[in-house]
Amino acid sequence: MAIGSKPHLYVFYSFLAICAMLVTSVQAEERKALPKYVIEKFGEPPAIPEGDFSDELKAAVKVAFIDAMAQSSWGPDQSVALIEISQSKDPRLVWVLSDLMRFSSGQRLNIELSAASTNLLGKEIPLQNQWGIATDHLIAWDIPEPPNYLEYKRAIFTTIVPGWERIFVEGDIDWRHVSWGGVLIDNRPYDTTDEPCNCIPAADNPEVSSAEDATWLKDDDVIFGIEVNGEYRAYPRRIMEVREMVNDTLGGRHLGIPYCTLCGAAQAYFTDQLPEGIERPVLRTSGLLIRSNKVMYDLTTYSVLDTFKGNAVTGPLYEKGIKLKQASVVTSTWGAWKKAHPETTVLLEKYALGRDPDFRNGRDANGPIFPVGNVDPRLPVHEDVIGVITEAGQPIAFQRSNAVAALASGKEITFGDVRLVLSGSGVKAVGKDGVDIGSHQAFWFAWSQFHPETELWVGS
Repeated sequence: MAIGSKPHLYVFYSFLAICAMLVTSVQAEERKALPKYVIEKFGEPPAIPEGDFSDELKAAVKVAFIDAMAQSSWGPDQSVALIEISQSKDPRLVWVLSDLMRFSSGQRLNIELSAASTNLLGKEIPLQNQWGIATDHLIAWDIPEPPNYLEYKRAIFTTIVPGWERIFVEGDIDWRHVSWGGVLIDNRPYDTTDEPCNCIPAADNPEVSSAEDATWLKDDDVIFGIEVNGEYRAYPRRIMEVREMVNDTLGGRHLGIPYCTLCGAAQAYFTDQLPEGIERPVLRTSGLLIRSNKVMYDLTTYSVLDTFKGNAVTGPLYEKGIKLKQASVVTSTWGAWKKAHPETTVLLEKYALGRDPDFRNGRDANGPIFPVGNVDPRLPVHEDVIGVITEAGQPIAFQRSNAVAALASGKEITFGDVRLVLSGSGVKAVGKDGVDIGSHQAFWFAWSQFHPETELWVGS
């Protein structure tokens, strides 16, 4: 994006920011009280106006965001409009500033965006990691979206990254929390696994081998194990960190298997036995994130589905109320899995594309690299939990380390109608009758933010 801002604007913004910081929290709109731990980490939120923008502010927003995207440049008119936006005392607009920050690489524009955000939030937003810091505060404070937010967000995202026109539509999705993951959409046709793309390439109908023939795997390699109708299959983490999505058939059932490397969560959704007239969803990676969790969509209808919960949130599948059922995914070592299930099959090494990343101990070693806002403080952000929904609809998370230790010592772990059992070196949840009820492992920050009402088991 071309830059046409002037240095003296930074001084002006700085003056406005100092004034804004003097405004006391008593001016804030009465909203649901934030948890104490949020205030301790992020401070008091700014005052938030209600209702629509004035005509003057609407015009400024149009110039700064809609017109800038249409002309693919940021000029003097946009800088003047941003001054008016920064004077509006409406922190809801920082959501749009944050969206623009995600793509902006020009220093002068970043200075303007940072200063305007500082003024509107009453909180210093430094140039370094300005997008992450601003977005973390917006999420933690639960700042409402501005009027017509999707229009502005859609203009920014679809102008800069083609292929998202059918993704950014109305639905049951909180567009505030959606951001760019740094890759393009995987919109390759079904069963074109080997077709290269500038995306995270899903694998469709992958070839498999017996455990005996999988000599490339070491016993301590991490795999994600799935069982359907007595048939077992291992999906090596090495492959899933490259593919992040597999469309497969196991035990006579179609599956869509997303893996969010950022959340430490592999899940398995049944993509068959849907209402009449609905084609099998083909799951793909959109290139977008929502609070550091991948946003998946159906290639057939371009419906977006909640990766953590399986329900459609936009498009034709949302209009028909589709929610995919889950099969359990067990995170285990390869050695323990094949010992427990010697009949297992496993994906071929070629699907790793010659790569062997270890994001957990490398890229993500110091915590989430994308904004997540506030995190439930009951466990560390990257603590592994086994998550499941009870028959009554209650989310429950079991601290994995304590659960494995308890089960290995012969103790029983139950919660309502849920019982945990060992599988390989991993854990899954079953019902009272021993039937799989669709559990999976995830980082605590991810499970708790998508299930804020979750119960937590940490052992005795």
